[in-house]
Amino acid sequence: MGERPIGLVFPGQGTQRQAMGAPWRDTPSWGITAEISEATGEDVADLLLHATAERLRRTDLAQLSVFSVAMIAHAEAVRREAFDGPVVACAGHSLGEYAALTAAGAYTLPAAAALVAARGRAMREAAAGREGTMGVLVAAPLEDVERLVVSVREEGGDVWVANVNAPGQTVVSGAPEGVARVADGAASIGAKFIRLQVGGAFHSPYMAPAAQSLAAALKDTATAPRHLPVVANVDARPYDGVGGWTELGTRQLTSPVLWEESVRTLTGPLGCGRLVELGPGRTLAGLIRRIAPDVEVVSVDGPAALD
Repeated sequence: MGERPIGLVFPGQGTQRQAMGAPWRDTPSWGITAEISEATGEDVADLLLHATAERLRRTDLAQLSVFSVAMIAHAEAVRREAFDGPVVACAGHSLGEYAALTAAGAYTLPAAAALVAARGRAMREAAAGREGTMGVLVAAPLEDVERLVVSVREEGGDVWVANVNAPGQTVVSGAPEGVARVADGAASIGAKFIRLQVGGAFHSPYMAPAAQSLAAALKDTATAPRHLPVVANVDARPYDGVGGWTELGTRQLTSPVLWEESVRTLTGPLGCGRLVELGPGRTLAGLIRRIAPDVEVVSVDGPAALD
């Protein structure tokens, strides 16, 4: 596959599934589960092997599980020297940003795991305090979705754009009533609406209490003074240690995830000719092929992908 510069990308919540750790259980990197368990107080091996789908829908456990699989996949890829080109940058979708920061050398694995646990708890508590939901609008241009969302908000509905994932795929977040009104208006902009099975209005102002809680944990967590560039969700700009991840991580909870623009940063200014997705599923690969069809993308969702 040549020596093209590589960007590593990491998926977020929603990619979890039952027994997603099973493919990795017999690899040397499975030992990471013990390290993450010690840092978080959760039995990560049990989560990855035996947790029911219902249990994995719990926000904090879903996030910890996805993060853990991503870190195992990354560790095993490094151990096998599977990257046949220089890794020049990282990015992660929402929760995946913490795996990206770990792979880039910004956080140690225990520190990042503790942050993921704190983030998941904070988001779960915020969602319990204020009911919210999310949905995807497919096939409509972002500008049309934004106009629809603004019109619903002007009429008193709480709803915001939460994720700009790819051309023709935008996620909205807010109160159930506000999201329902966007769903009702979807056909007027040529969109199909799909409701997401999530526990709250993530990446919206409803997460302000979680952001306040997470800010304290981020402030107390040391970062490396320099690390590989990580493209931030909130502004799609690369940061290599000069920028402050306390502010970026705090803002991320209440701001849209600019994934489409982040991929364009990876493949444009950062020069990534190949993107490698590390973690459960192949969600990001599908989005990347819509954003940058000329860029090679590989999904590492099991050890066989490293052969």
